[in-house]
Amino acid sequence: QVQLVESGGGLVQAGGSLRLSCAASGRSFSNVARGWFRQAPGKERELVASINWNGDSTYYADSVKDRFSISRDNAKNTVYLQMNNLKPEDTAVYYCAASYLRTASSISAGNKYWGQGTQVTVSS
Repeated sequence: QVQLVESGGGLVQAGGSLRLSCAASGRSFSNVARGWFRQAPGKERELVASINWNGDSTYYADSVKDRFSISRDNAKNTVYLQMNNLKPEDTAVYYCAASYLRTASSISAGNKYWGQGTQVTVSS
């Protein structure tokens, strides 16, 4: 059974940092793109960051550029999201995803695997 399990969410003050992890099991995701989405209450799920299969290409939403960093460790079948200088508007449930394809852009469309989500709350 394929599973993506997120961890690292929590409550943090504005300006603080969190590091999310997403560990995969059931199959290897070392040859496909991975990504992080988020969904705030009353809003649609949006792509935050993605990374291609070998880590040499990334994408960031404008709202998180220069604050968030996505990385992956294929040996551990894990993807990370380092979030710095957090803002109250970053409050959301964060979901990791795995594409069926290699490119970072492929995570935004088409079928994908999803994790169950982890809550991130940033207080002002």
